[in-house]
Amino acid sequence: MGQDNILREIFFDENKHWEKFVNKYEDRIRPVVIKEINKFNRCGQKEAGFTLFACPVCGEMKIVPHTCKGRFCTSCATGYTQEWSRETSKRMYPVPHRHIMFTVDERLWEIFTRHRELLKDLMDLAVKILLEWLKKRGKVKSGAMVGIHTFGARMNFNPHVHILVTEGGFDGAGKWVVKDFIPYVMLRKRWQAAVMEMLKKKLPEQEVKRYKKLFQKIWDDNPEGFVIYGPPNKKGQGSVEAQVGYIGRYMRRPAMALSRIVDYDGENVTFKYFDKTEQKEKQETITVEEFISRIIRHIPDEQFKTIRYYGIYSRRSKRLADKLMEAYLGRQKRRKNGQRGKQRIGWRNKIEEFTGKDPLECMRCKEIMEYKGKVCLKSGILKVVDAVDDFAKKRLKELAGIDEPSKQKKKETRKEKAA
Repeated sequence: MGQDNILREIFFDENKHWEKFVNKYEDRIRPVVIKEINKFNRCGQKEAGFTLFACPVCGEMKIVPHTCKGRFCTSCATGYTQEWSRETSKRMYPVPHRHIMFTVDERLWEIFTRHRELLKDLMDLAVKILLEWLKKRGKVKSGAMVGIHTFGARMNFNPHVHILVTEGGFDGAGKWVVKDFIPYVMLRKRWQAAVMEMLKKKLPEQEVKRYKKLFQKIWDDNPEGFVIYGPPNKKGQGSVEAQVGYIGRYMRRPAMALSRIVDYDGENVTFKYFDKTEQKEKQETITVEEFISRIIRHIPDEQFKTIRYYGIYSRRSKRLADKLMEAYLGRQKRRKNGQRGKQRIGWRNKIEEFTGKDPLECMRCKEIMEYKGKVCLKSGILKVVDAVDDFAKKRLKELAGIDEPSKQKKKETRKEKAA
């Protein structure tokens, strides 16, 4: 297989590594992982559902397989990231934002690996510390987009929080006030204290006792608090579009980019990564089992939101904040931003943008193909969910391999029910 299929090859080639992994660790694999890997395996295949188009002149047909839009799929992640960044930048206000990263001591990573439910607490604590300081000292109500990121360069479980916060906020009179000073020295100690206190409250009592010495050692080794990184924006930086674009590329990308996989020999995987400590690129070779174990741990739990909104960006405050921001920026400018935010780019536009060709242009007569219907996977079964007419419905069933019960079988079924 080509490089674009290397991850699928590692999981599903003739060596059946994923099947073996499931058989060996089935009782330890989260259900959402099984679900996402199965979606990834079917992504872009007709068996997962498709949409049918046909040329109105020559009858040429085109089947467009549905993508999985899964959290694990590398192909879907690329397109989704671009669309997400585009839509999110329109949702946020066109004022300077600061990108800040909150980290924890690496000796705590294992705890969060086993207690994934605490990841939301980590997000809540980080933004609470930041927004409360801005409210108390800056006398403003700010807004923040917060994301949890779980992987490091080697796919180790390294939870850290990214915050995109407005450099300022609304004061008590509803006017926008710029506040771009953030006291990291003080916030680091507050952040450390909040995380350690949260762990003591949320972890089972036995674990708290077991980690007592470790927690004290972490306190002793971090007299200045946990690291918070968020340098001021350089001149010309800080625009919401640029910041969201960066966050999107960082937060929404898969744990392992395909371009980083150097070799797969059927038993081992070699990948490259950048070592920040030594400031150079390195390679690591691990067994496929270890590779699978590392990469699947970063699939979020079902319904878990890896990105959340707080302050004036929260659902509760957004409507009022929109009105105040409209007055601050000028009604016309805000209206234009809102209109742009409603525009969505579909698969057809994306392909045309990338290749320069309309994917629905008929190869034979150059006419634009028309929509005929779609087949979707429902509870593991392919079903025709839409068709423009009876002929299209029949053709969709044929292409999907959906058997229509014969008239004789229908009669027998009715007789059985009557009896």
